[in-house]
Amino acid sequence: MNLKNRSFLSTQDWSLDELSHILDLAEKMKRSGHGRPLSGKSLAMLFFNPSLRTRSSFELGMYQLGGHAVCLAPGKDAWPLEPRPGVVMDGEAEEHVQEAAAVLSRFFDAISIRCFPKFQDWSEDRQDRMIRAFARWATKPIINMETIVHPCQELALMLSIKEKLGLPARKNFLLTWTYHPKGLNTAVANSAALIASRFGMNVTILRPSADFDLDPMFMDQVKDNVKASGARLTVTDSIDGAYTGADFVYAKSWGAIKYFGRWEEEKKIREPLKHFIVDQKKMELTNDAYFSHCLPMRRNVKATDEVADSPRSLIHHEAENRIHVQKALLAEILG
Repeated sequence: MNLKNRSFLSTQDWSLDELSHILDLAEKMKRSGHGRPLSGKSLAMLFFNPSLRTRSSFELGMYQLGGHAVCLAPGKDAWPLEPRPGVVMDGEAEEHVQEAAAVLSRFFDAISIRCFPKFQDWSEDRQDRMIRAFARWATKPIINMETIVHPCQELALMLSIKEKLGLPARKNFLLTWTYHPKGLNTAVANSAALIASRFGMNVTILRPSADFDLDPMFMDQVKDNVKASGARLTVTDSIDGAYTGADFVYAKSWGAIKYFGRWEEEKKIREPLKHFIVDQKKMELTNDAYFSHCLPMRRNVKATDEVADSPRSLIHHEAENRIHVQKALLAEILG
């Protein structure tokens, strides 16, 4: 399968066979090693947002494969960047993506980007301007390290599911909203629903009310995925109903899109919702389900210590799988 020089912006852009190939290769590398197939290769990593697992796993992954990664933080150790075409650059940005992408493409073999929303205006955020600008002007492959979706997290999640549940088709996947003291990006929620539905799982999305529905552009993709696989999609506010019979519980907090930029208003509807925490009583309704979270996770806010530290918790297992899936992805794109 030839994936050389392919950009990886969303799992929806890749076929199910291509995604399965990456997961199979990741499992093989995890089990048997991989050598140094990227000797002499280089990766530019642009971080517009903080990172622990993503930076560590990509940088270490490139090193272990024999390549080299350079980390840049635009606005800190690199110039602030402007992604919009045709704009008069009289604001904060010193450099346009058109130049940055062109130059980095001449230096590096691939460019990876982490740039998630500012939570001020979803109509602007949903356009994903920065990574799409790089995809437009770069001449080397672009890898998404999280924007309004988090495709590498998707791969790590699905590898974990396959390792623990076997074939994912028709297994019951619960994506549950959880309380958090501030509004968060919807990227991981979007991605969890996308990858679970893509692999034929019955997906249930538990959220407190329609205020916390995910953007229709992602929900439409999820609906297409379940239709193609013959699986089932349920969106509900029933906690007991959502947990009952689940095989896998994935917890994530996300902001109410219509309140982006109006936090004080969202805070009022969010504060009474702390009972959405994942606790042992809820987990007992499941089919002895596994539990996971993308991390970072606020303990005893999103999930109790009892759940996070249980034998069925995969929070550290999934985090480890980040490096394995990313090494497989890098090896195929750059090898």
